[in-house]
Amino acid sequence: MPSYQLSNNDFPNLPTRIKGLGGLAENLWWSWNPQARTLFKMLDRQAWKESNHNPDLMLKQLSAGVLARATRDDNFLRHYDLVMYLFEKYLNERVLYPEFELQPDALPIAYFSAEYGLHHSLPFYAGGLGFLAGDHLKECSDLGIPMVAVGFMYPGGYLNQVINRDGWQENFTQKVDKDAASISRLLTDNGEQFCVRVPYINHTPVEVGVWKVSVGRVGLYLMDTDIVSNSDWVRAISQRLYTSNVTQRLLQEILLGIGGSRVLATLGHDFGMLHLNEGHAAFALLEKIREFVEQGADFAQARKQLAAMSLFTTHTPVPAGHDIFPFDLVEKYLEGYWPLLGLDREGFMELGRHPDNPEAGFNMTALALRLSGNVNAVSQKHGEVTRGMWHCMWPDKAEADVPIDYVTNGVHLPTWLEPKMRLLFNRYFGEGWINVHDNPAIWQFIEEIPDSELWQLHYWLKLKLVNYIRQKARDRWDTGEVDPSQIMGMGTLLDPSVLTLGFARRFATYKRADLIFHDLDRLKKIINDPWRPVQILFAGKSHPEDAKGHELIHRVFEFARDPQMGGRIAFVENYNEQLGQYMVHGVDAWLNNPVPPMEASGTSGMKAALNGVPHVSIPDGWWLEGYNKNNGWQFGSGRKGSDSGRDRDDAAQLYDLLEQEMIPLYYEAAEDGTPHSWVRYMKESIKSTAPHFSSRRMVKEYYRKFYAQVLERGSENCGG
Repeated sequence: MPSYQLSNNDFPNLPTRIKGLGGLAENLWWSWNPQARTLFKMLDRQAWKESNHNPDLMLKQLSAGVLARATRDDNFLRHYDLVMYLFEKYLNERVLYPEFELQPDALPIAYFSAEYGLHHSLPFYAGGLGFLAGDHLKECSDLGIPMVAVGFMYPGGYLNQVINRDGWQENFTQKVDKDAASISRLLTDNGEQFCVRVPYINHTPVEVGVWKVSVGRVGLYLMDTDIVSNSDWVRAISQRLYTSNVTQRLLQEILLGIGGSRVLATLGHDFGMLHLNEGHAAFALLEKIREFVEQGADFAQARKQLAAMSLFTTHTPVPAGHDIFPFDLVEKYLEGYWPLLGLDREGFMELGRHPDNPEAGFNMTALALRLSGNVNAVSQKHGEVTRGMWHCMWPDKAEADVPIDYVTNGVHLPTWLEPKMRLLFNRYFGEGWINVHDNPAIWQFIEEIPDSELWQLHYWLKLKLVNYIRQKARDRWDTGEVDPSQIMGMGTLLDPSVLTLGFARRFATYKRADLIFHDLDRLKKIINDPWRPVQILFAGKSHPEDAKGHELIHRVFEFARDPQMGGRIAFVENYNEQLGQYMVHGVDAWLNNPVPPMEASGTSGMKAALNGVPHVSIPDGWWLEGYNKNNGWQFGSGRKGSDSGRDRDDAAQLYDLLEQEMIPLYYEAAEDGTPHSWVRYMKESIKSTAPHFSSRRMVKEYYRKFYAQVLERGSENCGG
């Protein structure tokens, strides 16, 4: 293994007594441990806020005087010593849960994903797929499951969003400051960029620089083509996530699969299982076959060896979500690759053909399904839908017997549970509950919390959300680039005492962000009721090339700034992890109304529900498993007819639900101001969601169904 060193780990301005803050800032463990975040906040609360909660940037900007003062502050030093003890203990202890039988020499799981949602200071994500990947890494770290991960360090991030004067989304790039975030560049011993040459790609010599993000105990290696040894065009390959340029997209996926495998090999990371998060990294399967063939196996033998160590998680039931590349383009860049697998051109292309549409192009999902020994969908319903979609791959089997399992998604509770909510639970659940939070028995203690105490905390979080949105609008006003109606549509008239619905997700048309506007007269009557009004917060981005998604945002924003809506509709621009945190903590109910069965799972509703924000949803995705009639609401006609007929019926059911159930419950407050009937839904929402839809349950299920086969037998025979 070649030697390398990490940049960014040296903070020369830190006094010796608190030198450990540098290492703490460089490991994202701080992002899901409130005590660590409080420690940075104690240094300088205003600097913490101005750094956008980025400790790496904050430490580099703090004056010597502030840091020196901290070394003389006994209160700060007590907290520092405790946090550093907990941090070192976390990194060094070997976590063994009773149901795990990990062998000491077990090779890690290699996890490949095109995006990772870890923290808003690392904008390498577009949406739910990325946050699922980030939560997966965090949970594997917490559980002590050996894992190494691979992805891209996109210098241009995904996209930043502003809404212009005409109400349209505009995209702008804010170049990632690579040297002011919890990410470290790999350097050679002489201090130069550590690079790995990616072989087998015709016509385009490519080298990738490598970065490392420490996610607790898990190392995430991110590739970057923006290095001086590459041509200008090659440097742009990894510039941005989900580019619409088909050639650039193909090269990204070749680099992710083949290049990511080469990075792990160069760094000496062998692995016992290959886990692909979606089909973007499916070329990693071929690269593992190539390694087996190089060791003496023929293609059939190598394919069998690969099947024993591969897992493919598919997320999308939407046909457009599956990457397909022209055969001639694949041939252009990989013509020299298939002989290394023992294949000819037709044999190679056959791996990516869709059985029902073989001439459509090289289908990455078809490739992953053919070569992976294990496949799973991300909810029970999604498993059914996926088996139907891909029954053609197993025509000799009944649809119910198609070998596609499911593991319903979950969310990383320490990341998404609001810190003050966690403190409240600490008081009533007893010491150590966070370590066994997937045990449903723990959550029965939610009944010990007085309704008024839970409600007062929730109301405080809603005030925090409203103030945050108003400040964002004020900041936009300060630019002088907006007009009053634009600012009105961004939430300046929000009222924290009003029943507040939240809708925040990618603005794809099937998610139907505008469903609630179907009958405007009825909606206006609901939201403008003088005694029991309702307000609705929207946030989300559409892909730069998605014209219909842009139109949807424009439509919603026009409603938001329509005076007849009374300021009760708001569209909050530039949805990211930070805004998402505020919303899932602070709204009263979480709205979800996709066209079924196009929601594979959905996780934003889980994040809201575990914070006492009940889910209001179409019966699709995880909600089919999560809804128990007392923890939220379900609506939807199930109509199979025209889109307009279905939308009309679904919207009517939503209006009925608001008028007849939700609004009366919310506004039926006791003398102390607590709406006890509503709080019953809040408590049931927490109790039913937190243990069953956590990433703790999810990763344990992955372990039981898939990981155990390699982790419990150690390195012997892993991968052949």
